[in-house]
Amino acid sequence: MEGMPHPIPRTVDEVFNDFKGRRAGLIKALTTDVEKFFQQCDPEKENLCLYGLPNETWEVNLPVEEVPPELPEPALGINFARDGMQEKDWLSLVAVHSDSWLLAVAFYFGARFGFGKNERKKLYLMINDLPTIFEVVTGSVKPSKDRSTNHNSSGKSKSNANVSRQSEPQSKMVKISPLSKDDESGEEDEDDDEHGATCGACGDSYGTDEFWICCDICERWFHGKCVNITPAKAEHIKQYKCPSCTSKRARV
Repeated sequence: MEGMPHPIPRTVDEVFNDFKGRRAGLIKALTTDVEKFFQQCDPEKENLCLYGLPNETWEVNLPVEEVPPELPEPALGINFARDGMQEKDWLSLVAVHSDSWLLAVAFYFGARFGFGKNERKKLYLMINDLPTIFEVVTGSVKPSKDRSTNHNSSGKSKSNANVSRQSEPQSKMVKISPLSKDDESGEEDEDDDEHGATCGACGDSYGTDEFWICCDICERWFHGKCVNITPAKAEHIKQYKCPSCTSKRARV
């Protein structure tokens, strides 16, 4: 969401410069400006996005209202997961989605202005020669504005296609309780079950300072990290099935 208009890139070099500017802004948000970024991502606010701008700045703001948007949009609702996981894990998650968004914007310009096969390949190779934001944030490499070492960014970018566009704020989550089969009078027994639970994946006991999720099929509890479910992902799961129940269903 850009307050002032920026020149629209039309050539490979212009698109790459636009990519580098946005990337530099995002890296600032997640490294040198991380305290300011953390404070702006208040979980009590509505869905927020992290935008990198071509002039090497960044901003946290609400998504654009127009549909479809003029440019691809960043991951929506990054603020909801802020207090539900360790800060370094949250920053890494934002970094991954930022990498994905940067690629989406760059190749949107490529598609819009009719880049051919060779131009797309050239653009990708130029981008791939830079470390991903994820690599910079996690310490794999040091941030570099102009020159960089050659790192393979494969696997570092993930789609944000499953991110919900709900406009209402959602509460931050510590754990997700299973769907109740009884009335509200059974809540106390449910709490007792949680505190006596062990992770169905690693076998460790329940901890109040960790994010847990319960399978709605077998009703076993799991560490979110053991089943690759973050608080942000969990907010959009209507019925959770653990890996075991999912594979059983697939074999039927």
